[in-house]
Amino acid sequence: MSSSEAYLPLKGKTAIVTGSSRGLGAGMAYELAKRGADVVLTYTSPSSSTLISSLSSKISLLPHKPSTHSVVADLTKVDSPDKIVQSIKDWRGGDPKIDIMVNNAGVEMNKKLGDLTAQDFAHVYDLNVRGTLLMTQAVLPYLQPHSRIINIGSVASRVGFAGFSLYCSSKAALEGLTRVWAVELGGNGTTVNMVNPGPVDSDMLKNIPKEIVEKQKGETPVEKRLGTTEEVADIVAWLAGRDSRWVTGQTISASGGWALY
Repeated sequence: MSSSEAYLPLKGKTAIVTGSSRGLGAGMAYELAKRGADVVLTYTSPSSSTLISSLSSKISLLPHKPSTHSVVADLTKVDSPDKIVQSIKDWRGGDPKIDIMVNNAGVEMNKKLGDLTAQDFAHVYDLNVRGTLLMTQAVLPYLQPHSRIINIGSVASRVGFAGFSLYCSSKAALEGLTRVWAVELGGNGTTVNMVNPGPVDSDMLKNIPKEIVEKQKGETPVEKRLGTTEEVADIVAWLAGRDSRWVTGQTISASGGWALY
């Protein structure tokens, strides 16, 4: 491997990162671009367009000039994945070649069992589970050999946080999908893995009760602190590259050792 390939291990690759307007999604998209990938940024609300424009500008300032393409689409809608793919086709001028699919878009809900409604279930599962499934299904015809599918979960998938039954169980469902897809798609060298971040200093953390966050910090072996978006993004970017080619069907705890798998 030449020094330029080592510096830009994802050069020539196209990545999609859902939910990339802020927090972990933005961090992952930027890190993939830093390593050479062209990045498709998807976001749900038009109100996030300023954040997406800012991220695109930041990526454009990288010395190797990776390209970006942004698509506004609500992944709770069943036709959104196809709209995203069509937008990529228009951008690329034909059949797109997708190498990296990062399923990051998700939503939390803090509500006790007795208060949950069918609408609450749909709100969480339509995005966290069905949205991930339909998005991956939509890009499947365009995934290249040795592609990387990376699902973003949470340490909540294996922990019982009071009030978070829908969120925790939806992330547990993603672990099941990850394992099955790894078995189904591995024939051409494609890998499918999941990253479970612990608490990260980001907007989403504001929805978590402070006592839970402080308790987790105190129980985190590495420096008793929160993680950073950059630390999680580095793990995702490693999984997106060649060096992770013999790892598939795995769920990686990105929590400073708070959750040990």
